[in-house]
Amino acid sequence: MQDWRAILGKNVHRLRVQKGMTQEELAFEAEIDLTYMGGIERGKRNPSLLVMARIAKALSAPLAKLLSE
Repeated sequence: MQDWRAILGKNVHRLRVQKGMTQEELAFEAEIDLTYMGGIERGKRNPSLLVMARIAKALSAPLAKLLSE
């Protein structure tokens, strides 16, 4: 079973690139520190549900899409 943090990070990165956003733009839109966003994308951080919801909103994606394998 794969680490859900790695799945989340890959999905956030993929969706961000598809939207043409920089990490900095996504962090700003989601009201998250840039270094924290980088840690999330690398699968090193353990974001709360509220943080994941803000990221999903900034990406205009359903929250479930961030966690799907």
